[in-house]
Amino acid sequence: MSSFFTHLLRVLLEKEDNVSEIRLFDKHTNPGMQDQSTGTVNVINVCVETGIQYLVYTSSMEVVGPNVKGDPFIRGNEETVYNVCHEMPYPKSKADAEKLVLDANGKKVNGGACLYTCALRPTGIYGEQHQLMRDFYQMGMRTGGWLIRGLPQSTEHGRVYAGNVAWMHLLAARSLQGRPHIMGGEAYFCYDNSPYKSYEDFNMQFLSRFNFREVRLPLWLLWVVAWLNDLLHFLLKPVWRYTPLLNRYTLAVACTSFTISSDKAQRHFQYSPLYDWDQARARTQSWVNTFAHSTAKES
Repeated sequence: MSSFFTHLLRVLLEKEDNVSEIRLFDKHTNPGMQDQSTGTVNVINVCVETGIQYLVYTSSMEVVGPNVKGDPFIRGNEETVYNVCHEMPYPKSKADAEKLVLDANGKKVNGGACLYTCALRPTGIYGEQHQLMRDFYQMGMRTGGWLIRGLPQSTEHGRVYAGNVAWMHLLAARSLQGRPHIMGGEAYFCYDNSPYKSYEDFNMQFLSRFNFREVRLPLWLLWVVAWLNDLLHFLLKPVWRYTPLLNRYTLAVACTSFTISSDKAQRHFQYSPLYDWDQARARTQSWVNTFAHSTAKES
């Protein structure tokens, strides 16, 4: 289960008294179900047919950017004008799905009531059970304690703790029922007070305890590797699922500054982080500290 959904399940169980049912779907789905928009159409249709009135959609910052041109988005909010252009399947599919959800706001459902919808856009999620953090640790172990760096030092990204993303979903679900004419059809960035840093610097805050050393490679070399990885992914697709961490899309995202400065969620449904930065850092670090023990057991 992903970091966000683990936290969402915990928050629902601990903070919400009106939960009647929680359904968890398979993490590994049929390839035919990978299109975000197709699944979203099915969810909306079920809402209409069964008379469900409220739908909170987990979107992503990537419905906005970073775009393929590398245009920075610095301290932006939901109203910031930005050149949105998608080429990769994930952000394009996610953007299509979000539009379907928001366009469905006000749609009549069975019984005559209206469907009210909103979308939440997390920035880079981190926290316990976040697989990418474990992947970076394992990469450092495979290279004998070296971690590769190469991003521009001026790059910064907004990060948000998974527990706060889960909390924001719960608050949005509650408030959408009481303030549908304010929240209906709206999108909200997920944010907290985690520091703005590059992905490399942010991750090293937690991985530094393992005494990893850093080696800086020229950015052009990373682009060459990213192109080669994309080529291998294409060539091997019929026989093997080759999914490297580094590809052209992930490198473009990592090289482009994208940070959020918004109070829309606070204004519309009184969101404030459940965990401050010190708490989020401590909880994440406690989990990261278990990596060495897990590796020893596996060996």
